[in-house]
Amino acid sequence: MKKHLLTLAAGLAICHLFAQAPQLKSGPMVGYSDMREVALWVQTTETANVQIAYWDLANPRDTFLTNRVRTQTNYACTAHMIAEQVTPGKKYGYRLYIDNQPIALSYPAEFQTQVLWQWRTDPPPFKMALGSCAFINEDPYDRPGTPYGGEYHIFQSIHSLKPDMMLWLGDNTYLREVDWNSRSGILRRNTHTRSLPELQPLLASTHHYAIWDDHDFGPDNSDRSFVHKNWALEAFKLFWANPSYGIDGMPGTASQFQWADVDFFLLDNRYYRSPDNRKTTEATMLGKEQLEWLIDALTYSRAAFKIIAIGGQVLNPAAVFENYASRHAAEREYLLKRIEEEDIKKRHFCDG
Repeated sequence: MKKHLLTLAAGLAICHLFAQAPQLKSGPMVGYSDMREVALWVQTTETANVQIAYWDLANPRDTFLTNRVRTQTNYACTAHMIAEQVTPGKKYGYRLYIDNQPIALSYPAEFQTQVLWQWRTDPPPFKMALGSCAFINEDPYDRPGTPYGGEYHIFQSIHSLKPDMMLWLGDNTYLREVDWNSRSGILRRNTHTRSLPELQPLLASTHHYAIWDDHDFGPDNSDRSFVHKNWALEAFKLFWANPSYGIDGMPGTASQFQWADVDFFLLDNRYYRSPDNRKTTEATMLGKEQLEWLIDALTYSRAAFKIIAIGGQVLNPAAVFENYASRHAAEREYLLKRIEEEDIKKRHFCDG
C-alpha cells in the first residue's frame, strides 16, 4: 500500500465553515478545459434538475447557460454539464442552479478556457497541482487501529495556491472490503470521498483530471481479473470529468489532453493488467493496444513537454512491490526501448 499523504480528521468547526445547501452533496467541480468548451460536474443529495449559468468575468453582463441535466439516484445523483458558449483564453464566473434555485457558495466558482497561443505568442505559463492517495476516514469501515487518513487541510493549502489545473494520480478514493462487491458500495465510497467539506473550494475553481490505481479500481493490487471492474469504470466516469475514457473504443480510463505547450498522456494500469502471480500468460500492465497507442501518440506529439501519468512506478529499475520492473519487466523494457528508438525526446523540437 502506498504511503498516505493525508492524515488526521477534520473538526466540526471546519465542517461548518464549508457547509453547503441541503440539495448539494458535492461540487460543483470544474473538469477538463479546452478552447471551445469546459466540463462542469455536480452531485445532488436527491433527484433534481441542475444547470449552470456562466459569464465572462471581463464582461459579466452577458450570461450563458449549460445544458440542463436531471440527476438520477441510480447514477449517484451526479451530473456532467458542458459550457460551450465560450471563447479561448477567458476566465469565467459561474453559478449552480438546482431545481431553478441559485446555490450560494462561500468560495469562488470560476473556470477558464485554454489560450489560443499557437503561431501567435509564446505558450502561456500555468500552475499545476499533483496529488494521490486520498484516504478519507469512515470509522465503521476503516481497519482497526490508527486511521490512515486525515489532515484534510492539505486541500485548502492547494486551493490557496490557485493552481490552474490538478492532476489526480490514482488512489483518489479507497474502496474498502464493504464496497468492492456491490455497485452501490462503489458509488457510495466515491460519494463519501468527493463530499469531503475541505475539498469543495478546490473543486470549484481548479480544473481537474484523473487516472486511477488499485484502490479506486478495486481491492489492493487488483488487476484485470477483478470481476466488478466495469462498475469501477462506471463510477470513474460518473465522478470525473475527463475529456475521454479509453482508447479506440476500448473500455478503460486512458486519455490525453493538452495544456499550453504540454501534452498529458493519462494511462490505465489496471483494467488490462495481468495477474502478478500468473505464470502462463504474457505479463502486461498496459496491454498491447494501449501500449502501441502511447508510442504512436508520443511520436506524433509536437509538444515541448510530454507528461505521462500512470498509477505506479515505471522508471525505478529496482524490482520492488508491484512496480513495472517487478512484475512486467519485458513490457517496461519494450516501452522504454521504443521511446529511445523513435527518438521521441528529440522529435518534439522538430516542427514540420
